[in-house]
Amino acid sequence: MDTSMLLLAVVLTCFGVVMVYSSSSIMADKRYADGFFFLKRQGLFALLGFGIMALAMRIDYHCLRRLAVPALLLCVGMLVAVLVPGLGRSAGGAARWIPLGPVAVQPAEVAKLGLVIYMAHSLAKKKEKIKTFKLGFIPYMVVLALLLFLVLLQPDLGSALVLGVVAMAMLLIAGTRLAYLFSIAILSVPFLYLGIMNVEYRRKRIMAFLHPWDDPTNTGFQIIQSWIAFGTGGWFGQGLGEGKQKLFYLPEAHTDFIFAVVGEELGLIGVLVICAMFLVLILRGMRTALLAPDDFGRFLAFGLTLLLGLEAFTNMAVVMGLVPTKGLALPFLSYGGTSLVCSLLAVGILLNISSQIPEEER
Repeated sequence: MDTSMLLLAVVLTCFGVVMVYSSSSIMADKRYADGFFFLKRQGLFALLGFGIMALAMRIDYHCLRRLAVPALLLCVGMLVAVLVPGLGRSAGGAARWIPLGPVAVQPAEVAKLGLVIYMAHSLAKKKEKIKTFKLGFIPYMVVLALLLFLVLLQPDLGSALVLGVVAMAMLLIAGTRLAYLFSIAILSVPFLYLGIMNVEYRRKRIMAFLHPWDDPTNTGFQIIQSWIAFGTGGWFGQGLGEGKQKLFYLPEAHTDFIFAVVGEELGLIGVLVICAMFLVLILRGMRTALLAPDDFGRFLAFGLTLLLGLEAFTNMAVVMGLVPTKGLALPFLSYGGTSLVCSLLAVGILLNISSQIPEEER
C-alpha cells in the first residue's frame, strides 16, 4: 500500500490531537473544570479512527459496492433523524448532531462519504450510459438535490457546497456532457444567491468577509482575531502552547479555526509544513485514482481525495480570510469525532485501493 499516505494520515492526526489540547485546555478548564476534557475525547476518537482505518485497509474495497445503496439510504435516514425534535441536537441555531450516549454523530459528514461511495458504484456500472441525459445525469441530480435539501434544513451551507462540488466533479471525470454540468451550474447561481442574501447571518458573513473592519467587535471579530494569530506567529511562532488568541479571543479555536492557532504557535514555517503535508496527501490520492485497477476504484479514489482536499483547503482559506466563513472542519486536525473518523476511514479505503495497483504500474 501507499506508505507515504499512511504516514501522513497518522502524523496529521497525532499532531491534531496535540493542537486540540493546546487550543482548548484553558477553555475546557473553565467550562468543564477539566483542562484535558477535549484532549481525552479527541484521543479516543483518534484511536477509534485508527482502528477503522486499519480495518478498511484490509477489506477489499470492492465489498463497498454491495453497501453503496444501503449506505446512501442510511445517510438519508440520519439526515432526516437529525431534524426530528428529541432525536437531533441543536447548537448555535443549527441541528447537526445525533446524540449517541456520551458522543454525538454528525450525519452531514457521513453523508459525504455515502455520496462518494454510491456515485463511484453507480458511475462504474453505467459506463457509456453516463453520457445520456435520462440515465447519466437526472438520477444523480435527484439524489444530490435530496441530500442538499436535507443538509440545508439543518442549516449547513458549507457541507452542502462540498457535496455539490464533489458530485459535479465526479460526474465530470466520469464523462458526463459538459453542457449538462454547465447548465445546472448556471441554474444553481440564483438559488445560491437567494440562499445567502435572504438569510441574515449568511449575509452578515459575506459583509464581514468584504469589510471586516467595519464591525470589528461583532461580525468581523472572528476573522480579525484569526489574522492577529497569524500575524503574531511570525516566521517561527510563539511556541507550542504559548499562543494567546486561544485565551477567549479567537472563537472556535479548537474546531473550525484551529489552523489559526497553528499559525500563531508554529509560525509561517508550521503553516507551510501542514499545507505541504495536505498537498502531498492529495497528490498521492490522485495518483491512486489514476492507477486504480478498475473504474470503481478510480471513481472512489478520486471522490475521496477530492473530499479531503476540498475540505482542507477551504478551511485554510476561510481561516486566512481568503473566502467567506463556512463551518467546515480541518480534516485530521479540528476537534470533532465524526469528521476525524470519516477522514481516517477515507484514507483507509484509499490505502486498500493503492494496495491493489498492479506491481508493474507502481
